[in-house]
Amino acid sequence: MTEPDFLTATRTAYDDAAAHYAEILPERFHANPLNYAMISAFAELVRADGDGLVADAGCGPGHVTAYLRSLGVTAFGVDLSPEMIVLARDAYPELRFEVGLMDALRAEDASLAGVLANYSILHIPPERLPATLTEFHRVLAPGGHLLLGFPAYDDPAELAKAFDHPTALAYQYSPDRLAALLLQAGFAEVARLLIAPREDSKLGISHAYLLARRTAPGPRA
Repeated sequence: MTEPDFLTATRTAYDDAAAHYAEILPERFHANPLNYAMISAFAELVRADGDGLVADAGCGPGHVTAYLRSLGVTAFGVDLSPEMIVLARDAYPELRFEVGLMDALRAEDASLAGVLANYSILHIPPERLPATLTEFHRVLAPGGHLLLGFPAYDDPAELAKAFDHPTALAYQYSPDRLAALLLQAGFAEVARLLIAPREDSKLGISHAYLLARRTAPGPRA
């Protein structure tokens, strides 16, 4: 089967930029508490429900996977970019990292307590996002938690708007429309965090986190 062009382009771009991102992303992540406020809450909910394995989908150089582990969560990282995975394994040899796709995770049905996609759905074309959410639903146990972090915009008339990203074509997603997709995929929204554009000194765009829980048996027709 031929790989979609967006996957090839995204993998190549992140392989090329892996060393640069490994240098700058951890510092940026920890410099702004809004970047990880919802991740901390997500980790606490996972622990409160009895712990269990969590996938950091689109883990990049592994800093967020390591942060989850520091919070007492048993997490492993998955990324499209082999170069990112090499750097993640070098930086955090005690943790598990693997090359993989978010819409084809190597996990059994209903086997995970949580899935985190921290700024990793932004390169997924909107027409392919429902399949990714369905995959997240498949691997999560009933009651398991999903946290999505993404560039956002506040026009609920459209699901997504493309924007120029330094690495590869990316999309801002409407939190309201994305929440509706989560409902269709068998999730219930638990909470959301909206970050104002003025807080983004680089791109000047909004950002959001959506926290959801798997509830329904499967995607709605």
